[in-house]
Amino acid sequence: MCHSTDSRPPAPPVQGEVSAHEQIELTAADGNRFLAYRAEPAQPNGRSVVILPDVRGLHPYYRDLAVRFAEAGFTTIAIDYFGRTAGIGERGDGFDFGPHLDKLTNDHVRADALAATQALEGPVFTVGFCLGGAQSWRQAAEGNGLAGGIGFYGALRFIDPPESGPGAPLLMLLGGADTVSTPEQFAAYEAALDRVGTPYEKHVYEGAPHSFFDRSYQEWDEVCQDAWRRILDFTERHS
Repeated sequence: MCHSTDSRPPAPPVQGEVSAHEQIELTAADGNRFLAYRAEPAQPNGRSVVILPDVRGLHPYYRDLAVRFAEAGFTTIAIDYFGRTAGIGERGDGFDFGPHLDKLTNDHVRADALAATQALEGPVFTVGFCLGGAQSWRQAAEGNGLAGGIGFYGALRFIDPPESGPGAPLLMLLGGADTVSTPEQFAAYEAALDRVGTPYEKHVYEGAPHSFFDRSYQEWDEVCQDAWRRILDFTERHS
C-alpha cells in the first residue's frame, strides 16, 4: 500500500474555510453503488476535483484529503473502488483490499470516476495516488469530460498506454526514489502520450520516496508544498 494506516495528507499552502463535508453514496451507469466522500469549500474557486485513492480505496487519508482540497477552494469528491465486491459498509484499517483489488477493472474505475465527475460542476480534474495516480492519467488521457488528470507516483502496471487522443492534459508528480514504476516504463508511457498528442507535464522530486505526500514525512514538507503549488497552477491554467 502507499501509506501507513495512520498517514494523513499535508495541508495546502492557502487554507480557507470548509462549509460541509460528509460521506455519500453514488451510483455509476452500470448500477454500481459505492461510497464517496464530498467536501465543499466556503469560497469555491470554480474548479472541482475527483480523488482516486491508492489500493486501499476510501481510506481516512482520502477523506481528509477531500477536506484539504476544499480548504484550497475545490469542490471535491473522493471515491471508493470496491462497491461491486465489498459493498458500502464501513471498513476498518484491517480491511483486506487484496481480493477486491484483483476484481477491479479499468472499466469499473472509469464508470465510478465518471459518476463522481457528473456530480460536480465547472472544470473537473482527477487527482490520484499509486493505482489512483495511473488511473487519473488514464481517465484524463481518454477525455471522460475532464479538464485534466493529476497523478502522484502512478503505478503504470495498472493501465495501458493510450492508443488514441489527444486527451486532457496530465500532470505527473513523481518521487525520484520511487521504484513502483521504472524509468523505462515512464519513457514508454510518455512516448505513447507523444504519439497521440496528449499534453503532459512531469516533475520528479529527487530522492523522494513513493508516498511522499504525507504530513508525517517532515523531511519532505517542502516537496509537498511544491506539489500543492503545481496542482494549483496546473488546475488554474487548464480551467
